[in-house]
Amino acid sequence: MRAAIVIVALAFQPSPVRAFDAHERRGETIALTNCARCHAVGRVGASPLREAPPFRTLHERYLVGDLSEALAEGITTGHPTMPEFRLDPDEAENLIVYLRTLER
Repeated sequence: MRAAIVIVALAFQPSPVRAFDAHERRGETIALTNCARCHAVGRVGASPLREAPPFRTLHERYLVGDLSEALAEGITTGHPTMPEFRLDPDEAENLIVYLRTLER
């Protein structure tokens, strides 16, 4: 009986693997579509362009939440070959949500 209780209790424990929510998925899609050509946008790997920092390290240089305004207004700085691009406010926020998942 105790074994059955333990098995049932374990079955209802939260999974250590957390599923992305819709904002995180949209942010990841934005990163893959617009940024992965130069930046490592996931949890592992090197950036294809050496000067482009991996997204998982951005929180070590910047307050990631503060990047939202820059993303919406148009980033014109970054690595020397970074193109200028602009996201709408919802896209910028989704990308920020995704970047925060990389901090964990």
